Amino acid sequence: MTTPATLKGPGLFLAQFAGDAAPFDTLDGICRWAAGLGYKGVQIPTWDRRLFDLARAAESQTYCDEVAGTAAAHGLAVTELSTHLQGQLVAVNPAYDAAFDAFAPEAVRGRPAERQAWAVDQVMLAARASRRLGLAAGVSFTGALLWPFAYPWPQRPAGLVETGFTELARRWRPILDSYDENGCDLAFELHPGEDVFDGDTFEQFLDAAGGHRRLAINYDPSHFLLQGLDYLAFIDIYHERIKAFHAKDAEFNPTGRQGFYSGFRPWLERAARFRSLGDGQVDFGGIFAKLAQHGYGSWAVLEWECCLKHPEDGAREGAAFIADHIIRVTERAFDDFAGSAPDEGRNRRLLGLG
Repeated sequence: MTTPATLKGPGLFLAQFAGDAAPFDTLDGICRWAAGLGYKGVQIPTWDRRLFDLARAAESQTYCDEVAGTAAAHGLAVTELSTHLQGQLVAVNPAYDAAFDAFAPEAVRGRPAERQAWAVDQVMLAARASRRLGLAAGVSFTGALLWPFAYPWPQRPAGLVETGFTELARRWRPILDSYDENGCDLAFELHPGEDVFDGDTFEQFLDAAGGHRRLAINYDPSHFLLQGLDYLAFIDIYHERIKAFHAKDAEFNPTGRQGFYSGFRPWLERAARFRSLGDGQVDFGGIFAKLAQHGYGSWAVLEWECCLKHPEDGAREGAAFIADHIIRVTERAFDDFAGSAPDEGRNRRLLGLG
């Protein structure tokens, strides 16, 4: 039986807040700002050199101690390292080559094979850096070979999906092995635009990867609400694989003109859109209860995305929102007062066993 656990938090994913102006241009400055809002942890984007030097972190325990010390000086812990942008480049369908080149350094743009090799190396560097930082999990994207074929029109050739997941697993298995060697899980955000975007595709990926023990989930309910997926039942099904949690909100308001796909409209004009935490339709009371019930004791991390609200307001409100939703798990049953000491003889008599 699973032992309930109290979540850690609130944590903040720094990617959407990093910038060229203080306090958002250095790790020390952004940690000071986040701590002032009530955050207890920060999730670090490994591609942003203003905040973090990934190559150095993979090789230098001294540097990792400095990073952890910078966070700790403000009462913060490092929750996870994010390799979302690099993970995206592990698998790119040629239809998206030009669009995703922007995620890579200039030297490998326009060179898909070199770009992929760079991305693989980046995610493996993050595995080593995670070990040096004492982290239990990293977060990433799977990338996508099959996404252009997500809707079955024109009809998909027989075996296309199986070939796609076999290749995706082939590319990720050495990376997952690297995370295993470094004692760390790799939690993928299940996200439209990735080949792994819901429970069913996660199972296909997991099967193709031979059930790899380090292949995990970064649970983000916003993407599930916008797909019409039962995001509470998802926790019941996959809780053993959930190793990270992005608290992000969304809303779906279908009209006579728009549904889940929302045409090609910008975010503000979409029926399906992301909202600041607490402003959308996600049942976070249910989510925090389910995660606590199933023994998820890691971090609740705000990933802020909203088409309306200013990010600094979203960050300020999000810290309090997460703190208010964390359930401190009880150490005793509510009806203990009416209980009695074990008595095997009495139990047998109550059952009519003499």
